[in-house]
Amino acid sequence: MKKSSRLFWILQVAGWLSYALTIVFFAYLLEKQVSTIFLKRIIVSVFLGILLTASLRQSIIKFKLRPPFSSIKWWRLFVLVISFSFVYSFLSDIFIEIFRLYEPRPDAKATNNFVFSITEIVKNWDGARVGKRLLFGLIFDTPIFFVWVSIYILWHYIEFTNSEAINKVKLETLIKELELKTIKSQINPHFIFNALNSIRALVDEDPKRARQAITELSNILRSSIQADKVEITSLEKELAIVKDYLALEYIRFADRLKIVYEIEDESLQFQLPPMMLQTLVENAIKHGLSKQPGDCIIKIVAKSENQKQIIKVINTGVLQFSETDGFGLQSTKERLNLLYGGEALFEIYQCEPNQVTAKLEIPIH
Repeated sequence: MKKSSRLFWILQVAGWLSYALTIVFFAYLLEKQVSTIFLKRIIVSVFLGILLTASLRQSIIKFKLRPPFSSIKWWRLFVLVISFSFVYSFLSDIFIEIFRLYEPRPDAKATNNFVFSITEIVKNWDGARVGKRLLFGLIFDTPIFFVWVSIYILWHYIEFTNSEAINKVKLETLIKELELKTIKSQINPHFIFNALNSIRALVDEDPKRARQAITELSNILRSSIQADKVEITSLEKELAIVKDYLALEYIRFADRLKIVYEIEDESLQFQLPPMMLQTLVENAIKHGLSKQPGDCIIKIVAKSENQKQIIKVINTGVLQFSETDGFGLQSTKERLNLLYGGEALFEIYQCEPNQVTAKLEIPIH
């Protein structure tokens, strides 16, 4: 037996026994005595209650009526509870008649023969009495079933909420891992190798520029180490890292690389995830300049529009479908979803025949 099923049966039996003891306690408190017939009826009620609510549980599982809910599910659950309440009341009446769990009428013949007892029930059936008892039973039994279902649903709602919280923690952990992998992918060995080769070539030719390039590389490495310690940073700081990165790439590609900045002053203090802009710029270098001959223009745009911060990285090139599904771009989407709950937008598209745009839209709070 599964752990959940075992726990259900323990709580099921304990709950119905507690219900029976409560009824007996209040009956004794009010009447100062409890008859044998009353106790037998309580035993029948508990027995039927355990069986029928267990069947109700199976029906709830079968029809998928556990949390989370829709309006249709609520109506289905309501009908199901009413149906089981009616069956409970009807079976209770059948047991009461079969075992004569009521004060016998003066003209009734006592018998211990079960088959004969059934015959007598049919022969002496008092429809009015049974109907009245069934109606009162339904009135008083239905709330019991609703209480049972409420407890059952509340239990699973708490369980569902806890599982959602656990999943959220797992997601956050996963995103943190993605962020670290993204950072590592940005400062990859190929980039460092190329940067060092470029710096080595400058040592004799332009020592001053070589020293400046070493400073730029150290700034990028320092930022990559610190990036996993903060969730957001200012666009101004991000641009400083991007400029260092592009300066190193400029050494390698020389006059082929053209950089254009269109940055509103108000946007410089806008907060965004660290290394995100650098991810888009590196993607533009990788799929733009590195994959085509001739010059490549990279334009970085930042402006506010309709209570949103718009950031664009536009590069010369032709978009390939596989380029929109890379690890860096996927991690960008995940990080935006985590921080802004679906309010932020990231897209990459072919805006001109020979021009690709990577666009961020982040709400301004």
